[in-house]
Amino acid sequence: MAKAQPTTYGNSTACWLGCLREHACLGNSASRPVCAARPGRALAALCLLATSPVWPDTFSGAHYDAKTNELVVTMVYGGSNPDHQFSVQWGECQTAPDGGNMHQIAVEVIDSQWNDVAKQTFTKTVRFSLAGITCRPATVTLRTAPRYEVTLQIP
Repeated sequence: MAKAQPTTYGNSTACWLGCLREHACLGNSASRPVCAARPGRALAALCLLATSPVWPDTFSGAHYDAKTNELVVTMVYGGSNPDHQFSVQWGECQTAPDGGNMHQIAVEVIDSQWNDVAKQTFTKTVRFSLAGITCRPATVTLRTAPRYEVTLQIP
């Protein structure tokens, strides 16, 4: 009989709770619980204790600055230091479903210290240039993690 391989869960609270419900914790790997098939609830409860909290980045605001042709985004994030750098990864330009001249584009906001242990909450306003972005006018959806997104219009 093959031995079950440990499962590494993501760093969100939902993932940690999934580990508790379905597995027993074997330890911690890069701030993620490493779990195996659950032998009992007492061992599973240790899963939360063996992980370091890593909070997902969220948005407290975003707007388009026409004067500088930039997206201005205020990030809220947990970490051990305020020195996180944020960058963007642009998705493919899509034509809007209504078939008009409007476009849609998804943009992933990437935290350079995504696995930093969340000891404090920090807020930082960052600017992302739209120079060279030809997918316009567009509805832009900024995302940091599942269910953390903000949508805005750019001309």
